[in-house]
Amino acid sequence: MADKVGIHLTQVRRYESGEAQPSLDILRRIAVTFNVTADWLIFEEGEREPQDELKLKFEAVRQMDAEEQKSITSILDAMILKHQARRVLG
Repeated sequence: MADKVGIHLTQVRRYESGEAQPSLDILRRIAVTFNVTADWLIFEEGEREPQDELKLKFEAVRQMDAEEQKSITSILDAMILKHQARRVLG
């Protein structure tokens, strides 16, 4: 792995032992080298997945046409911004 990613073996051992954390650049190189996503490297399985109820709703959205999906995305974006603003402003 060290050779493929372009880092020293000692550094890989530090990552494995928990002594050090890889930089964003190193994570990117690992992901590209092994054809995985950075999320796959960083998060536990299922950690970033929606809850079961939301999974069913997203499956339904997947069946909609592109214009309907765009509308749903806009609504979600607006609700997320509203939530974040409420958290920041108290």
